[in-house]
Amino acid sequence: MRIEYPTWTQFVSRKKSALTTFGLVIAGGLVLSACSSGSKISDPFAGKGSPKYSKSGPVPKGGGRRHLGKPYTVGGRKFYPKANSNYDKVGVASWYGGRFHRRQTANGEWYDMNDITAAHKTLPIPSYARVTNLATGKKLIVRINDRGPFVNTRIIDLSRKSADLLGTRKAGLKKVRVEYLGPAPLRTNGSDLIAMNRHLNNGASKDQLIALANGRRSSPVRVASASTSSYGNSGSGYYVQVGAYGVKQNAQRARSNAASIGNAIISPANGSYGRIYRVRIGPLSTERQAIQVQQRAVNNGHYDAKVVSK
Repeated sequence: MRIEYPTWTQFVSRKKSALTTFGLVIAGGLVLSACSSGSKISDPFAGKGSPKYSKSGPVPKGGGRRHLGKPYTVGGRKFYPKANSNYDKVGVASWYGGRFHRRQTANGEWYDMNDITAAHKTLPIPSYARVTNLATGKKLIVRINDRGPFVNTRIIDLSRKSADLLGTRKAGLKKVRVEYLGPAPLRTNGSDLIAMNRHLNNGASKDQLIALANGRRSSPVRVASASTSSYGNSGSGYYVQVGAYGVKQNAQRARSNAASIGNAIISPANGSYGRIYRVRIGPLSTERQAIQVQQRAVNNGHYDAKVVSK
C-alpha cells in the first residue's frame, strides 16, 4: 500500500500530547507508521528527517515542484488534496517557526520562518491564499508551500512572519478565514507577495491581485482580435502562455496538448539565445477569462502557465 505523506514538519506538534496522538517516531530521521499493519514508510517528499538547508547565507526562495497529491491519512483522518478555485473556509490558524527553519517543505522548497508562507492540508502547492484575522479584520496573502496542520480544527499553519503580520502569533491560535486565490509560480524572489499585499487593502479584486503577482497592473478590458491559425503572431487581447521552446517540434507537441483547453497557437519571437516558439491559448477578451484558462492549463500539467496581455 503506497501512501503519500507531507513533510515531517507538519506532523510535529509543539505539544507532546499531539506527538502521541499522531504516533510519530523521531530517531535521527522521521519514520511514519502507516496502515493497520504497522508498516513504516519514510517521508517520500523530503527524504529522511526532512533535510536542512546546509549552505550559508539566506534560504533560497521558491523552487521545488508543483504538488497536489493523492488522498492521504494522518492520525486516522483522511485528507483529499484538491484544486478548488472556490475554496473559502473559516477555522483556526496556528504558526510554526525556528524549530523548522531552513528545512524542506512538502514540495521541496526550503522553509524560511521570515518569509510570508503557510502550510495547508489540501490546497495545491505552491499557491496563493488570502488569510483574514477575524478578530481584527487584518488581511494577508501568503504562499502555500507545505502540508499541515493536522490538529483538531486548525486549517492553516502560518510562518512566524505571516503570524506576526496578521497579529496572531502572540495568541498562538486565532480564528481566520482562508480564501484560495490561484497558483503561484515556482520561481519567485518575493516581489510577487510584496506587490499583492501592498494593494490588498486598496479594494483590489482577486483578478487584479493575480495580475500584480505576474508583474503587471490590471489593465482595462480590451476586445480581442487575432489570427486563430495554429501558427502565427499573437494579436491584441489576453493570452495564457503555456511555454516557450527553442525547438519548433516541441512547441508543436505542446500546442497539441493545449488544444484541449482552448484555441492554441504558436507565436514565434526572437529571444536572447535565438528564435523561440511561444505556445499560447487565446485570444481571450477579459483578464478574468484568461485567469480561468490559466487555472485549467495548470490543472492540465502546464504548471508554469501565465497570463500575458499580448
